[in-house]
Amino acid sequence: MAERSVTVASAAVGDVPPDQIRLLTKVARMYHERGMRQPQIAEQLHISQPRVSRLLRRAADLGIVRTTVVSPRGVHAELEEQIEQAYGISEVVIADTDEQADELQIQRALGSAAAIYLETTLMGKERIGVSSWSSALLATVDAMHPRPTPVADQVVQMLGGLGNLTAQTQATRITGGLARLTGAAAVFLPAPGVLASGDMREMFLTDPNIGPVLQACEQLTMALVGIGSIDPSPLLRESGNAFAETELPALSRAGAVGDVCLRFFDESGAPVASGLDQRVLGISADALRQVPRRVGVAGGARKYTAIRAALRGGWVNVLVTDLQVARRLAAPEPR
Repeated sequence: MAERSVTVASAAVGDVPPDQIRLLTKVARMYHERGMRQPQIAEQLHISQPRVSRLLRRAADLGIVRTTVVSPRGVHAELEEQIEQAYGISEVVIADTDEQADELQIQRALGSAAAIYLETTLMGKERIGVSSWSSALLATVDAMHPRPTPVADQVVQMLGGLGNLTAQTQATRITGGLARLTGAAAVFLPAPGVLASGDMREMFLTDPNIGPVLQACEQLTMALVGIGSIDPSPLLRESGNAFAETELPALSRAGAVGDVCLRFFDESGAPVASGLDQRVLGISADALRQVPRRVGVAGGARKYTAIRAALRGGWVNVLVTDLQVARRLAAPEPR
């Protein structure tokens, strides 16, 4: 938590008589710099305590007393605000990491920061959508503590997670784990995330177990997502759900730099349309971007371009990232 620093300084005081300025300054210094209590000040100066209180308020009004917020080590409030203003997003949470941190250390730091964010902002009745394949989200779930009372109604899997055994396990850990921690009902999407063809996707949509999940994706109050670079993460690559290696160059040629829930976008954040969209079984790009609170948890140098594009395109409006990526995001854009 940031600390408050109070300083007593000279200020433009207009037509206030000099003797009153002297008393205002003296009382302010006794209270803020010497740490004296108001009754002590009143006794020493032989004035009433209510007058001491009025003098302190007057000193603040005149600018004699100025309050600043001093962020302690490891808290980067000013940097967070710079990114929020630069990209027009609601909130940025920076995980304190050093330049030598490897990817595993960054993921753990992101998970801890995201867990604290969720624990302090989930107030109840939330319908949370989660993406299936994200090391950062796995770290988030691992770092969270169970809430004493339910803070969500549903946790909905927004992207199919069936594939090999690893994929099924990870999707269950994220969706089921977050549901347990928040006291919510888990809504699983029991299907692969990437299908062989659009026709196969249409066939899955007729399954009575699939349609209601996708409908639930349109009623979310919050989406918790990873942000992917154009190259699949090790977790996605191992899941059996990634696109074929031969398909990725076509995405790159079309300008894709990253994805959220396998909905790809270019450097400006604009969606990159391709036939691959028809093979993804999960939340649509339009439905995703209409979720009121879209929390992206991602970091590391490999993800920087994708994270920046996701912010530019409004794919997320809350970002949890590491310190090194945050500094690059806040740096002025080259002309």
